[in-house]
Amino acid sequence: MKRLLLLNGPNINLLGKREKEFYGEYTLQHIEENIAKLVEAHGFELNSRQSNHEGELVDYLQEANGKYEGIIFNPAAYTHTSIALRDCIKAIETPVIEVHISNVHNREEFRHYSMLAPVCYGQIVGLGYTGYRLAAMAFIDK
Repeated sequence: MKRLLLLNGPNINLLGKREKEFYGEYTLQHIEENIAKLVEAHGFELNSRQSNHEGELVDYLQEANGKYEGIIFNPAAYTHTSIALRDCIKAIETPVIEVHISNVHNREEFRHYSMLAPVCYGQIVGLGYTGYRLAAMAFIDK
C-alpha cells in the first residue's frame, strides 16, 4: 500500500486552543483523522507524527526517506529558522510539501521567508486545514 507521512512541528499540538484567529477551531487530531480518511479513500495509508523538537523532526524525515510517496509537513516556526530541516529535506529523496494553516505573508515580516520552501516539492499557505487536504491530493494525483 502507498503511504504518506503527515508531519507537524512545534505547537501544532495546541491547535484549537491557541490563536484561533490564525489557526481556527480544528485540533491536530481532527486534521489527522480527516486526512487519514481522505487518503484511505484513494488507497493510501497515512502515518502522523508531531514534535516540538527540531532534531526529532529531522529524525522523522530521515526515517521516512524512501518509505513514503510523500511527506506533508507543517514545520511551524522552524520554517523560518531551521537550516537543519532544510538540509535534511534537500538530502532525502521523498518529496515534501510544506503546509501552513495561516497565510504567513499576512503576518509578521519574519514569517514571510521560508528556509524550507526552496528545497520542497511545493508550498501551500493560508488555506486553513484545507492546505493539508490539497497537499495529500497533490501526492495522490502525482
